[in-house]
Amino acid sequence: MIEVVEQKAVLQGFIDKWLAVQPQQRVALAFADGRRYPGHVALAALEQEWLSAAYGIREPQVAAAKFGWWAEEMAEARDSGGRHPLTQVLFDDERAHAIPTERWLAPIAAAMAQLEQGTATNFQAQLDAAAPLHGALAALETTWWFGAEASCERATRVATLNHLLHALSRLEQDAERDKLPLPMDKLARHGLSRTQLRMASDAREQAIKAQLEDLRASWHEAASMPGPLSVFRTVESQHGERLVQRAAREEALTVLQADSSRISPAIAWHAWRAARAWRRTMP
Repeated sequence: MIEVVEQKAVLQGFIDKWLAVQPQQRVALAFADGRRYPGHVALAALEQEWLSAAYGIREPQVAAAKFGWWAEEMAEARDSGGRHPLTQVLFDDERAHAIPTERWLAPIAAAMAQLEQGTATNFQAQLDAAAPLHGALAALETTWWFGAEASCERATRVATLNHLLHALSRLEQDAERDKLPLPMDKLARHGLSRTQLRMASDAREQAIKAQLEDLRASWHEAASMPGPLSVFRTVESQHGERLVQRAAREEALTVLQADSSRISPAIAWHAWRAARAWRRTMP
C-alpha cells in the first residue's frame, strides 16, 4: 500500500511539473480527467519532460545522455512495460502498444538533432528548425488521441508556434545562448546585440512586436490546416494566440512574462468544444 502511494506521488510530481509550465491546462483537466484518461495526461507530462531536456539543459552532452536513456526506455517499453513512471502509465494502455516504436522514438531523435542549433536567419527558418521536434510530438499526441489516420499538420504548426512564443518570453534569460528567440534578420533590422536584448528599449520592443506579428499571421494560417487538436493542444493554442494579441497591443515582454494561470471563459469554451469533438471520434 505504501509503495502504491509513493508511486502515485512520484507520478503526480511529473504532472505538477507540466502544470507549472502550462497552468492553463488545469481547465483542460476538467474535460480530460486524469482518473478516466491517465494515459492522456501522462503523455502531456512526458512531452514536457522531453521539452525541458531539449531546451532547459544548457550542456548538449548532458542533454544527449538524458535522451540516450529515453531512447532505450521507449525502445524497450513495449516488452518491459517501462521503468519510468510516465512510461509505465502509458504502456498500461493498449494505445501505446498500437503506436509503432519509431513514432515513440521520433521526438527523441529530433531533440538530439537540434541540440547544437544556432540562431535562425528568419522566421520561416525558425519554423523549419523547430518543426521536426514539435511535429514529432504532435504526431505522437494526435495518434494517441485520434488514431493513426488523423492528420497532425495543424497540431504540428500550433505546437511549433507555442514553442517560439515561449522562447520569446525568455528573451532576457536566454540572451547568451547560441540559439536566440529572435531570428538574425530582426536583430539586424533593429540593430540589436546580445547585450541589448537584456535591456528594455524602443528597438527591442519593435523587434519583439515584429516577431509577434509573424506569430499572429502563422497562427491565423494554422486555423485552415487539416487535422484535429487534442483538448490540451487546443487550450495551449488558444491561450498562446490570445497572449500574442495582448502582447502586440501592450508592453510586449511584460505581457509575455506575466502570470499565465488566468483563463478566459473563451478558452474554457474552446476546451469544451474540443472535448466534445474528441469524444465523437471515440468508439
